[in-house]
Formats: sequence, C-alpha cells, structure tokens
Amino acid sequence: MSFKKAMLLLEDKSFFLGRSFGAEGEVMGEVVFNTCMSGYQEILTDPSYFGQIVTMTYPLIGNYGVNNEDVESTKPFAKGFIVRDYKDRASNWRSQETLDSYLKRNNIVGIDNIDTRFLTRKLRTRGALNGIISTVDLDPESLYEKLKVFPSMEGLDLVKDVTPRERYSWNQTDVWISERFKPEGDFKVAVIDYGVKWNILKILTALGCKLTVFSAFSSADEILSIKPDGVFLSNGPGDPAAVSYAISPIKELFDKVPIFGICLGHQLMALASGAKTFKLKFGHHGGNHPVKRLETGEVEITSQNHGFAVDYDSIDKSNWEVTHINLNDKTVEGIRHKKLPIFSVQYHPEASPGPHDSGYLFKQFCELMKKN
Repeated sequence: MSFKKAMLLLEDKSFFLGRSFGAEGEVMGEVVFNTCMSGYQEILTDPSYFGQIVTMTYPLIGNYGVNNEDVESTKPFAKGFIVRDYKDRASNWRSQETLDSYLKRNNIVGIDNIDTRFLTRKLRTRGALNGIISTVDLDPESLYEKLKVFPSMEGLDLVKDVTPRERYSWNQTDVWISERFKPEGDFKVAVIDYGVKWNILKILTALGCKLTVFSAFSSADEILSIKPDGVFLSNGPGDPAAVSYAISPIKELFDKVPIFGICLGHQLMALASGAKTFKLKFGHHGGNHPVKRLETGEVEITSQNHGFAVDYDSIDKSNWEVTHINLNDKTVEGIRHKKLPIFSVQYHPEASPGPHDSGYLFKQFCELMKKN
C-alpha cells in the first residue's frame, strides 16, 4: 500500500506531518483521544463522535479489519481518524474489508505515523482542541487560517444532524447478546434517538422490549401516544444545553412512565430536572474508566464517551440522588429520582466496545417497568 502525505494541525498552531489513509481531502473537528485497545469500528460508527476527530491511543489500528456486524449505526460519524501505526493486513476470520477501504468508501479522512502518545499528552494538558487533517494542503499557515473559523464544541447542537426524521420500529438483536440478556417481560418502550447506538437497541430487544424509536424533536404527546411501558433517552453528540427542544418533553414525561437515560440522555434528564451541565477539559473516551456505585460501594470498569458532565452542586438533592461517581475526577456518573421510577448514567452499560460490568442497569429498567 502506498501512502500520501497528510498533515494534522491543532488550534494552538502545533502540527504533525504523517501519512494519509482512508479518504483524501480535508476535515475539521474537535480532536479527542480514546483509550480503548480495540473496537475502532464501533467507535467510528458511534453517532456521539459526530463533529470530532478521534485519536486512538493504542498504537496498532486496522490489524483485524472491518465487518458488517460490529457497527453501531448506518455509517461512520467521526469526522476524522488519527492513529500511530495503521496496519493494512486484516488478520481476522471475521474481516470483510480493510479499514482503509472502509474509510475510503465512507469518505472519512485518516492519518497515521503520528506520535499519538505526544498528542494525547498535549490534549490532556491543554484540553480538547479543534484540529484539521488535510491531504491536499500541507501548509500550516494556510490550514490555521481555515481552522480559525471552526466553532467550539461548547454551544453546538449536533443532535439535529444525527436524529432520525421519522419514527421507526426496531426488533433486531444478536446471538451473543441473547446469550447474556434473557427476556424479562413484554414491554413497549419508546426510545428517543439523539444518536442512539445499535447495541443499546439490541440489548433492550433481547430483554423483551418492543421498541419504537422517536426523533429528538418529538413531543411528549407523540411519545405517549403509543402508550409505552417505559421511555429510554439515548446517547448523542454535542453540548446538551444546546439541545433545548428536547428538555421540555422529558420534563413532561417525568411523572408518566419509567425513564432510563444514557450519556447525553443522562445529561438532558439532569437539565430537565433543573440541574446544569459543563464542558470537561478533555472528556472521557475509552473502555477503562472506574466508576463507584455508591449504593453498594462496588467499582465498575466502564465504557465512556462524553465531553460534558452534570454539575454536582446544581442537582436538587431534595428530589434526586447521585448514584455513581467517577473515581478519576469525581464527576457525576449516575442520578436517580427519590420517588419516581427515573434514573440515568453518564457511561455506556452496553459496552460496545468495553467491559460488561454495568449490564445490570438494563435489567433495572425492566424491573421498574414491571412494577409501574
């Protein structure tokens, strides 16, 4: 495989000359790092990465190829991809094509031969930075002029770009998921799709849920029209405070049905309760984040992907309790209403990719629907 040159430039004017793989062209986004050792296909297709350029901290990427099963949505949503050492030889019996051809087919620009360890240390020190990858312009000054006008992630509503325009039904699951999650009952669940990952839908289906997926623009009346046993608030990209149209419907649903939120859904639930959110310095992206479950004292190793968090001091402690805390930076990882069957977590219990420590949360949601 022959490589063209490519350049990554950050908003602090630092730049990295590397090699192009995937599509050729130019792309801008917020540069973040992910600490997972595998799962690059799931990461690329997670709609929560819309608007971001993902740096993989694990050095060898591409070595097991790409297949049609390990996707989290219809296409890759990450704006660009940064790796240390791209491997074009896909050595895995499940592989159907190389990562390079997959990125080319989906018009995603990648760059390798980058010192991702140095880049990650910079992002941890300075915080997430806007960046631009180009295979057509290798002039740092020219790239910087283009990047100057790119907006900050703070204040951006990206949900509008990934949410479906019309409702749809979902009834698919996977064999390996069905082995872990057995039917808990026959539930009708309304999923509000802010950028939902398919693994979440597959787990809910395996548990016996009949899913109707709604747009983020749906009203509470539209959602309640199907008479759901529960409502699920999905993950998604961007600043939760900018998704103002989603907050009021959630608040209207509070005393109607059990509600379970994940990631952006957790943040929107907190906003609907009157709490505030804030932008993290470099976010949480990876499959090894320790979270303490306060009820039991147990520590879960979790999969995470978010750049914003709920402000602990803004939570109404008379009606809500914090259920989970991040052990790295003490940020809020879970909340629960003290009287209503409503709860949410900041991390990803569907673990795609990641550990399976938190799968019990889906069963808790089913238990709430049984009792309601």
